[in-house]
Order: sequence, then C-alpha cells, then structure tokens
Amino acid sequence: MTVQDSAAFTLTDAERELLPSDEDVAFYAEHGWYLSKKIFTDEETELLEKSSERFYGGQRDRTLPVRPPKLAYWEPAKGDVQRHNDYIHYEDDTIGRILRKPLLGAVAARLAEADVIRVFQSTLIYKPPVAGEPSNLVPWHFDRHYWATSTSERMLTAFIPFHDCGEEMGTITMVDGSHRWKETAANDATSLHFAERDRSELDEMLEQNARYNGVEVRKIPIHIPRGHVNFHHCRTYHGSGANVSDRPRRAISLHLQDGGNRYREFFRTDGTKVSYNHDVVVRKNADGTPDYTDPEFLPVLWSTS
Repeated sequence: MTVQDSAAFTLTDAERELLPSDEDVAFYAEHGWYLSKKIFTDEETELLEKSSERFYGGQRDRTLPVRPPKLAYWEPAKGDVQRHNDYIHYEDDTIGRILRKPLLGAVAARLAEADVIRVFQSTLIYKPPVAGEPSNLVPWHFDRHYWATSTSERMLTAFIPFHDCGEEMGTITMVDGSHRWKETAANDATSLHFAERDRSELDEMLEQNARYNGVEVRKIPIHIPRGHVNFHHCRTYHGSGANVSDRPRRAISLHLQDGGNRYREFFRTDGTKVSYNHDVVVRKNADGTPDYTDPEFLPVLWSTS
C-alpha cells in the first residue's frame, strides 16, 4: 500500500478555491454538517464505480491480515441486500489512492480545525434499487457512539457518492444541529452498532434526546451532486431511507480522525470491555495498546507540518 509523504500535502491554487470559507466552517460548527464544493472529478468518480464493481466481482489488491469479529463485509452469498465492505481503502489500491486525495483531507482539516487528518475507517456501500428492502433503511444514530475507544471529539465522516445522490435514492439525511445536544443519560448500550439494536429503540432515543434538549428534530435530506461530499460531525445524528429509484446508490463512507486521536480503554457498566475492529488489525504501541496512528491501515490524508 502506498502512503503519501509530507511533500504530497499541497494544493493547487484551483484546489484552494474549493476549501471551506470561514462562513462554511462556522456553518459546520453550528449545524454539524457541510456539503462541499466539487472535490472529485467525473473521471475519479467513474473510476470509483468501476473499481467497486471489480471489487464486488472478487478482485482484491490485498486482504486484511486478520478478520475482525465485527467486520462489515458483503459477499455475493448474502444476496441483493445493502452492501457494506469495511477497509476498502486498504483492500483496493485504486479506491485507496483516490480517497487519499489531499484536497479531501484539507477540507476535513478546515472543518475539524485540525492540523492532521488520518483515515479512521472506510466502508464501500451499495444500496440496491429495491424499494422494500429492509436493509436499505439506516436508523438514526451518530458515529461517536461506536468509537468509544477513541479519545477525540473532533472526528468526522465524509459521505462520498459516486453520482448525483438525492432523496429518491435514499441519500444521507442529517438531524440539523444534533451534534450540540446533551444526551439524556450515559446509556453505554449505545456503543453497540445500530445493526445490533432495534430500529424503534433508536428512533425513540432520537426523540428523547430532542425533548431533553428542548428542540425539534429537523431532518435534512442532503442532495449531493456528483463529485461533491457531505461531511458530518461524529455526534450528528443521521440515517437514510429507501432507494426507490431505478439505480443502485453507490458511495463510500469515509470516517476521519484528527491527529490527536488515540486509543483508550472503555468499559460498559456491566464490565464488558468495548473493542473496535482496529484493535486486532493495527500495530501495537509500546504499552501493548492499539496504535490508531498506524500508517499502513490509517494513513494520513492531510498535514500542515
């Protein structure tokens, strides 16, 4: 796997024009999400789609050295359900190279107000054009709940469709401003992924938190033009609906960490130790804990130094 060196963290004058303005950064801080300008060219999004089809057909440039216990990994035997494949930036060189585009990392750094941005996770997603497919419905959740072993509160996600993506296709939908809410209680069951929990329970949690904060739930489906990217804060509630179009919804969810993020131990109240898939994949620190700066699996996308 090729990792960019520090000399690669530069932008052209044209790319600098695509960075978030001060007003955009303020919008992100207030609303918890931001729709970028056009970051990827049509050639790059076409290549993402072609590479994803090769991947679904079985092509791998490499595979993980060990299979984590909760790896999301669609295989053809699972059928025409919503597909999720983690670590796509590692297993496919072409996709990994495009995702390491410095402009993408620079935009994330502006929003997170960070000097360094690293990959945290990447998931290739395919939502089939089957209106009644239950797996296409993603319930309300926020990503920080599943990153309990991370120290950072500035992590964010870049949602990257390979095409124009609107409500008909089941685009990502933001709960506006929800990253600023206080939670009703420290319910450590939230460290379980939404796929492991009942959808109605998650819907009720969203409503409870809104009532607790004295606000209305404002849901905003994001229409994302081809080549543009929607970023959201790690505490912004989001979900997505059915794909009622006649085309699959193809995208990558690229989770990003700021340079200060590190591993921490986290235990649920019943004494169960929480783990993330990285914990059995990445190299170890001197004290034996997982190294969330491992460049092989968690490469740097942007650095100002």
